[in-house]
Amino acid sequence: MTENLTVFQSFPTLSQAREVESLLNENNIKTVLADNIPPLDVTFSGSTLQNQYEIKIDLSDFEKAGAVIEKDAENILDKIDPDYYLLSFTNEELYEVLLKSDEWNIFDYKLAQKILKSRGKSIDSEMLASLKKQRLEILAKPDENQKPWILAGYLFSFLGGGIGIVIGYSLWTSKKTLPNGDRVYSYNETDRKHGKTIFIIGLIVFPLALILKILTNV
Repeated sequence: MTENLTVFQSFPTLSQAREVESLLNENNIKTVLADNIPPLDVTFSGSTLQNQYEIKIDLSDFEKAGAVIEKDAENILDKIDPDYYLLSFTNEELYEVLLKSDEWNIFDYKLAQKILKSRGKSIDSEMLASLKKQRLEILAKPDENQKPWILAGYLFSFLGGGIGIVIGYSLWTSKKTLPNGDRVYSYNETDRKHGKTIFIIGLIVFPLALILKILTNV
């Protein structure tokens, strides 16, 4: 079942994830809650994981789930504390929230719109759709600068280390999930070809190196 599910949202704490999971379940949306902490860090983008817990749902439920979350956020917009940090944001910072909505919770996303409107800024559905499209295009771009990992992958593969196989496989097959549920390859075509080559070399050299080690110890 979980193989057919896609990450809907990620959270830094388990309590936040469970709160949203409960809300979705109340609206008859099936969820799976899991952590995204890998047993071995095989991500090579240079960034560290900030969101440790993720909610997965069926891709067909994405639109419904988004509507449920938005409605819940709108219900509490008028109950915010006057010292809430977003109220001190500049207009430019609030527009940044709208552009990078995937990095913010839905409440802050909705509140940013409300604050901008209260300051006389025009915020409409067409503009928000344009920002989301722009953000998707940015996030869909392959991660850059994989040369150090490519070199390390070749080195470990030729030396017979299993690490080379792991690096190669990740460069070749790794995908990332976009906010709309689409999955795209994490790295560009050239880097992925290197990853495949590294993986194949590792598969050939690793067992040979293992056999040689066994024979030399006999």
